Amino acid sequence: MLMYYGVRGAIHRLIACSGEFDLIDAHYFYPDGVAAVMLGRHFRKPVIITARGSDLNVMTQYPLPRRMIRWAAQQAAGLVTVSAALAEGLVQLGVARERVSVLRNGVDLTLFRPRDRAVCRADLGLEGLVLLSVGNLVPIKGHELTIEALTYLPEYRLLIVGEGPERDSLQKLAKSLSVADRISFLGSMPQNALPSIYAAADVLILASRHEGWPNVLLEAMACGTPVVVSDIPGMSEIVKSPAVGRLVAERTPRGFAHSVRQIMNDEPSPFTIRRYAEDFGWAETTKGQLTLFRSILQRNGFETG
Repeated sequence: MLMYYGVRGAIHRLIACSGEFDLIDAHYFYPDGVAAVMLGRHFRKPVIITARGSDLNVMTQYPLPRRMIRWAAQQAAGLVTVSAALAEGLVQLGVARERVSVLRNGVDLTLFRPRDRAVCRADLGLEGLVLLSVGNLVPIKGHELTIEALTYLPEYRLLIVGEGPERDSLQKLAKSLSVADRISFLGSMPQNALPSIYAAADVLILASRHEGWPNVLLEAMACGTPVVVSDIPGMSEIVKSPAVGRLVAERTPRGFAHSVRQIMNDEPSPFTIRRYAEDFGWAETTKGQLTLFRSILQRNGFETG
């Protein structure tokens, strides 16, 4: 309700200054999508909602958000998910599958590209074998599993990019396992700093419990870096070739360590990984989004060019 009332005033001011708009495109189902549907009813505009991950994987576990998400899905003119697994999540809420368009996230192939690994390592003061984990420091990301995996990988060091409430507990865990001297907590970093970090790493690990369509996997692969990830919906739709990464069925520190050794023994090719990532550019998703916009506007009596 706070989002609805706050944004409603802003939209009225926007209309007064710039004129009318045609539709509302909302990303993340709760609270954004619910507020967007309320705004659509107020302004008499069609609404499209995109589910991105934890909005369906996590928020639907709570009764009130679940009811509100189901209501918003029923009211929306268009529904989008970034993975097939999330589309099935909407179906489980009672949404007809034909109402859902799957439009995956893409990656900026210009920003995220292979770089001179030796130069990137030298700039970061890195030597030896390097693992990388990128994501908010929250329980769902499973950083503790990656830290514990270091006990089975004594020759590796770990870079962790991200910030969040779990930082202190993760640092304490690292000390208790005597691996703190091999871990660097880099905090949050701007997008333009990430390509060099990806390029400097030998393997990206993402040990998440739930995901939608994690951008960090596409970013790492676009930089030529292989990935080791939990075998869960969303990530299994991205990592479909052993040449670019491993899906870890046994979501344990030992399981991740074993998969790291497997892929490194195969000597992954940065060139092959980059070529694989090039199939995940934004062009196809953009085309699908515009097609959906046009079909909804035509359905509502708008002329589209």
